[in-house]
Amino acid sequence: MEKVLIVEDNMMIQEILSERLKLRGFDVVVASDGQEGIDTAVSQIPDIILMDVSLPLVDGWEATRQLKANESTKHIPIIALTAHALLEAKQTSFEAGCDDFETKPINFNQLMDKINTLLKSKQSE
Repeated sequence: MEKVLIVEDNMMIQEILSERLKLRGFDVVVASDGQEGIDTAVSQIPDIILMDVSLPLVDGWEATRQLKANESTKHIPIIALTAHALLEAKQTSFEAGCDDFETKPINFNQLMDKINTLLKSKQSE
């Protein structure tokens, strides 16, 4: 069972994503701020991370930079989640090391396509 880490401070979004991913057969762990996300990723080593970019303590971009700089977590694909649909937010996400980008409100089918694509490309490495 593949493990997804959801790093999201909005409890409603966290719960909806968690339930929908569990229904698709994923093992789900959650974190509510950037520092907890980093700590959870290091201790749990998920297969993929859904990272909100607007987080307390450490924002999602900085959390991504730290995870991509860490030898034990740099291989984990990260999808940025943000309400900011502006081109700069997307560009900043990729510069921070995110592997993909999804805007809120989240189109779950589109997000699942991105998750599956990244997991397949990770398995073929």
